[in-house]
Amino acid sequence: MDWTELSIMTTSEAVEAVANILMAYGATGVSIEDAKDFEKLKPGRYGDHGEIVDPKDLTHIRQGAIVSAYYPNNQHIDDQADQIATRVRGLAKFDLNPGPAEVHLTPVVNQDWQTAWEKYYHPVSISRFITIVPSWEDYQPKSTQEKIVRLDPGMAFGTGTHPTTRLSLQALEMVMQGGESILDVGTGSGVLSIAAKLMGAGEIHAYDVDDIAVESAEKNIQLNPGAKGIRVAANDLLAGIHTQADIVVANILAEIIVPLVPQAWDNLVPGGFFLTSGIIKDKFETVENAMTSQGFQIIETLRMKDWYGVIAQKPKDEDK
Repeated sequence: MDWTELSIMTTSEAVEAVANILMAYGATGVSIEDAKDFEKLKPGRYGDHGEIVDPKDLTHIRQGAIVSAYYPNNQHIDDQADQIATRVRGLAKFDLNPGPAEVHLTPVVNQDWQTAWEKYYHPVSISRFITIVPSWEDYQPKSTQEKIVRLDPGMAFGTGTHPTTRLSLQALEMVMQGGESILDVGTGSGVLSIAAKLMGAGEIHAYDVDDIAVESAEKNIQLNPGAKGIRVAANDLLAGIHTQADIVVANILAEIIVPLVPQAWDNLVPGGFFLTSGIIKDKFETVENAMTSQGFQIIETLRMKDWYGVIAQKPKDEDK
């Protein structure tokens, strides 16, 4: 089967939102080439034959980002290209800069599809203990404390390296002691659930409204033997969920975090943590007000570029 690559020129801040739009149109995979990612790379084995290469010598975009999705030709994605471009430009109403939102269509033969990811995707240290590694890389931990999360970007919403994911993982590292029960809302690729399990979490339930995300998360969990036992299901945020977890984590847009706030409150034990990311600078105050109005205490605010993460806590009974 032959495929069509649909690529969108956008900005670094909009890559995950654009990826979600493409997945909503039935993409079988998403790749992200972000100029900011190359700023973090250090010399490593990026050559075609495993040789050491300095990142500054690699061919890559110098500004913005390109989000590419792959569609089988029988899906006729070219007929929907204008609709997709309109959806991307519409991100401006959520205070996300869509950039030029230019759409390019390129034929891709099946042989190229099988290896298309490899030129974009390399191991990246995301936090103090977590390294994201593509499924095909023979990567070995550099210390006993390093935890390896293996992802297949052909299944995932991006590669798990966006600033919002980094903030979420940092927040998990800051509050986890081991054995916690966790609700992962908007799980996407499943990266947060997998990382939490590797850090010693107990029972984990991961939810996403998108069936494609559920399938993606389940397949990525299978790539990580240490992540067995994570339960993934389709659900609209925490609607209809009635439990008492130690942590609720959500890496989603601010507009979706706000209606999640009361649901997280109802599903957290006293003293439980509500970890959120995906909050653009202009929406931070809105999210903060929603949390404090509910009764959450803001313990820590994290920031990376224009993105914010929040560590909030439901007061313990003795604090009421």
